[in-house]
Amino acid sequence: MPEARRELRVDLGERSYPIVIGQGLLGKEDLASFAPGDRVLIVTNASVAPLYLERAQASFPGKQVDSVILPDGERYKNWETLNLIFDALLEKKHTRKTTLVALGGGVVGDMAGFAAATYQRGVNFIQIPTTLLSQVDSSVGGKTGINHPLGKNMIGAFHQPQAVLIDTDTLSTLPSSEMSAGLAEVIKYGLIRDIEFLKWLETNIDRLNDRDSRVLSEAIFRSCACKADVVAVDEREGGLRAILNLGHTFGHAIETHTGYGSWLHGEAVSTGMLMAADLSRRSGSLADADVERVQVLLERARLPLVPPAGMTPQHFMTLMAVDKKNVDGSLRLVLLESLGKAVVTSSFRNEDLHDTLAHFCH
Repeated sequence: MPEARRELRVDLGERSYPIVIGQGLLGKEDLASFAPGDRVLIVTNASVAPLYLERAQASFPGKQVDSVILPDGERYKNWETLNLIFDALLEKKHTRKTTLVALGGGVVGDMAGFAAATYQRGVNFIQIPTTLLSQVDSSVGGKTGINHPLGKNMIGAFHQPQAVLIDTDTLSTLPSSEMSAGLAEVIKYGLIRDIEFLKWLETNIDRLNDRDSRVLSEAIFRSCACKADVVAVDEREGGLRAILNLGHTFGHAIETHTGYGSWLHGEAVSTGMLMAADLSRRSGSLADADVERVQVLLERARLPLVPPAGMTPQHFMTLMAVDKKNVDGSLRLVLLESLGKAVVTSSFRNEDLHDTLAHFCH
C-alpha cells in the first residue's frame, strides 16, 4: 500500500508554500494551480529525464510544457550550464508569466531556481526533487545558485518556490552512493536541533539503508519539518538558519579542493560534521562518547569519515576563509553545544581548530 500523502507548509506570510510528500505523486498530483501562467519549462538532466520527465509533464494539465535537459553532475553547476536554461527560455519566447520546474537533484534545483530568480527579474518556480539530499534539504528554503572555481555556492539568490513535490518513489532509482549522501543531511537535523530524531535515526539507520518506504517517508517528513521551522524564523540566514550548515564549511572546502563532483555534497558534509564534532569536543562542549556516537552513525550510513588523501590543514584554512558565514575576516563555524543543539560561533581556539585539522588530514 502506498504511503499516505502528507503535507507541510513553509510559513513565510504571503510567500508561504506547501511541501507535499508521498509515494506515486509524480504525474498524478496536479501542480497546474501553482503555475499561474499558461506555460511551463521543466529543467532536468540527462539522467533524470528518461525516468521522470514524461510523468512530470503530466502534472501540468492544460499547460504548454517545454523542457531543457542539462548535463548531469556538480561540475556543471556553473554559468555555462545556467545559460542553457536562459537559451531555452528565450528561444521558446517564455515571458514573465512562465513557471520553471526543477526536476532532479540539488544541482538542477539550485540552477533552475537561480534562473527563475533572474529571468526577466524573477519568475515562479516549483521544486520536484528526485534525490534524498534534495528532498530533505536543498529543495526547501529558497537558496539557489551556482559554483565558482574559488568557492561553492558563492553566486546565487534567495528565491522561494511556489511548491515542493516529493515523490518518494523516485528514490528507487537512486544510486547507493547518492542515497548515503542524502542520509548525511538527514543526520544533520538530528545533530543540530532534534535529539529525539537523532535517537530515532540510530534505531532506524539500517532500515533507511535498505530503503524501507515507511521509514524513509518519516525521515523525509521530519527533516523537512525541521528545515521549514528554521526557514520560517530566518529566511535569509541572518542568524538561526546558519545552523543548517553544520559540517558545510569543512565540507565545501573538500568539494572545492577536489573539484566539484569528485565527492558528493553529502559525503563531504559527513566528513565535515565529524570534524565539527571533534572541534566541539576540543572546545569542551562534547564528550568523547558523543563524538563516537556521531562517528558510528555516519559509518553505519556508509559515509566517509576523513578528508581525501593529500588535503592539508593549509588547504582547509585557505578555502574556509571565503565561507559565507565569516564576518569581518573572522572564521565562523557551526559547532555543537550538545548533541541536538548547534550554535554558530567564532569562539573557538585556533589551536583547537588546527589540532582538529591535523587529526583528520593524513
